[in-house]
Amino acid sequence: MKKKKRLKRILPVVLAVLFLLYIGLANILVSAALVPSFMERLEAFSRITEDSVNALVHTSDIQQQYQKSWEETREWAKNAHGQKLTKETEEGYKLVAQEVYTEEESHKWVLLLHGYTGWKEAMYPFAMWYNQRGHHVLAPDMRCQGESEGDFIGMGWTDRRDNMLWLDYILEQDPEAEIVIHGQSMGAACALMMTGEEDLPENVKAVVSDCAYTDAYTMFQEKIVQWFHLPAFPILDTANLMLQLRGGYDLKDASALEAVKKSSIPTLFIHGDQDQMISVEMSRELYQEAACPKELLIVEGAGHAQCQDKDPEGYYGAVEKLLDTYVS
Repeated sequence: MKKKKRLKRILPVVLAVLFLLYIGLANILVSAALVPSFMERLEAFSRITEDSVNALVHTSDIQQQYQKSWEETREWAKNAHGQKLTKETEEGYKLVAQEVYTEEESHKWVLLLHGYTGWKEAMYPFAMWYNQRGHHVLAPDMRCQGESEGDFIGMGWTDRRDNMLWLDYILEQDPEAEIVIHGQSMGAACALMMTGEEDLPENVKAVVSDCAYTDAYTMFQEKIVQWFHLPAFPILDTANLMLQLRGGYDLKDASALEAVKKSSIPTLFIHGDQDQMISVEMSRELYQEAACPKELLIVEGAGHAQCQDKDPEGYYGAVEKLLDTYVS
């Protein structure tokens, strides 16, 4: 009887401790996935980066084209002219972007959006390509990445509103601007989320979505197992609740899929069929559900964010066709 009484007294304490540990684990998971400074302290950033690199396709043609592209980009950058810009969000975060001018007068603009844990400089090969074809370029660091401030990576959802500030800037400079939004990975998902916004300026003429995910929640269902060796259920739902309390947004809201169902912006969907980070089936689903004028390019033999290096002619040819059709 005494043992049973002790057990009854101890059990609630044990359960309370386990519950607190579980909540603590969920909070750590949120920080480990969405706060770069915390990721670095846990070495999560290097582990995720290493896993991402290992998941790429390492064929000689891709590696050679990648090196060639960056050599050309460095040469272009020596003579490119522009300025660094800053904007402030409603929450008071400072956002930073790089603008690159064109040599001649032009109403053509491109907004380049980088991927998860990325930075604006990763988009410079695309900046070169557009700039050489007469586009003004704006390449921001998205919230909590690169030089931009923030508490949590926004997975495209908070970024969809942040990037409206850059569209406002473009229109302040050029009310007749014709804007292309070109995003890769998380940046692509963000670009698609922006197309679902009712106040998206009509100056946005086209979107290039390169290896986007359908929604952040579904993506993390897979990654929580791969990156952290934890079961997706039930901890992802708990972590998502912690994110709502701490970060102010819901991973389930970060849905490119729901946005494209409302979109009228002509969109080119691109994905590599060997992508081990974001399944090619996600782009197929996005393409299938999109209500806008649309094209789909699946690049055989390309891994995550490698389509432009696996098949540069096919990749940039498809982008050029989109621009010729929808941007005057």
